[in-house]
Amino acid sequence: MAETAIGKYRCAGRKAVLLLFWLLAACAAPPSATKPLKTKYVVIVVIDGTRWSETWGTVPGIIPNMSTVLMPMGVFLPNFFNDAYTYTNSGHAAITTGVNQPIDNYGDELPANPSIFQYFLKQTGKPATAAWIVSSKDKLHILANTSRPGWENAFQPSVNAGKSGPGTGYRMDSLTLVEAKRILMNYKPNLMLINFMEPDGFAHAGNWENYLRGISRDDRYVKELWDFLNKDETFRGKTTLFITSDHGRHLDEVDGGYMEHGDNCPGCEQIYLLALGPDFRRGMVETRHTLIDIAPTVARLLNLEMDSVVVVPRVDTTFVELAMDTTLVAQKRDSIRLEIKMDTTMLKGRVMEELFR
Repeated sequence: MAETAIGKYRCAGRKAVLLLFWLLAACAAPPSATKPLKTKYVVIVVIDGTRWSETWGTVPGIIPNMSTVLMPMGVFLPNFFNDAYTYTNSGHAAITTGVNQPIDNYGDELPANPSIFQYFLKQTGKPATAAWIVSSKDKLHILANTSRPGWENAFQPSVNAGKSGPGTGYRMDSLTLVEAKRILMNYKPNLMLINFMEPDGFAHAGNWENYLRGISRDDRYVKELWDFLNKDETFRGKTTLFITSDHGRHLDEVDGGYMEHGDNCPGCEQIYLLALGPDFRRGMVETRHTLIDIAPTVARLLNLEMDSVVVVPRVDTTFVELAMDTTLVAQKRDSIRLEIKMDTTMLKGRVMEELFR
């Protein structure tokens, strides 16, 4: 009888230990991995080329809607950076693919890896109208595709860019907002990226007044967008909104000042992230994150699987010996040929677990 009691005690003990291990595992697991998420729709707004000193460096300043209305409803990351290629096409590709890649900023070069839009459309089987690129800059049509074999020209999202498509020029952000709201209303897409370009465009033109005005307008537009999403029965309570920038701008003491960007000076690298949604906490997160962390976080929200192995273009320098009869034989150095080679590496972008409740 005593042995039976001891056996029962041991059995109960084993169950208690197993329960304890289960509880510890549940506590150790990321919150977003242990409970169902409410997000069904994700919108990413990129306010192109805003410098910290004119935005979050002086609040409320010219961004009262983001800093005093939206920020208390979401989570703000001040230590957020583009620490790689600080220009438009590469910055946006980092957001959509989770990979830092040098991309021709003035051509049609495609990202080397598939985007969250392509992952979403492939894994859900939804039509192209369930995912959208809506951009003031026509050149950002490149975000809809990739040069990666097996993905190129496949699972592409819908695109509404520039005045009327690639090569037609930039359009004002007010018109991009109209188009974004129209698409949201008519198609109810699960995933959308919106590019607002005015701050970057006016800064490059050396128009300080309109650069500031563009920031102020876009601050108002993101508040209008959030209000729209929360008034719509489809999106209300089920939508996560990310607000960020693709790059900053040179510090005043750097050549070109606010008018230019593209290097690794603190002004170009320092950006921000403000995120609002039903699965995110409220407050400030001091952890350092970068643009490539947005895509994996969106993938977590929409229950997508991203490839863990990605490709990264690398410039390879090859020295070519000159033929003896060449007219350049007098040169002391051989000819140099630059080739782009693809290196495989692990996806470095990571889920921003600190954002989740």
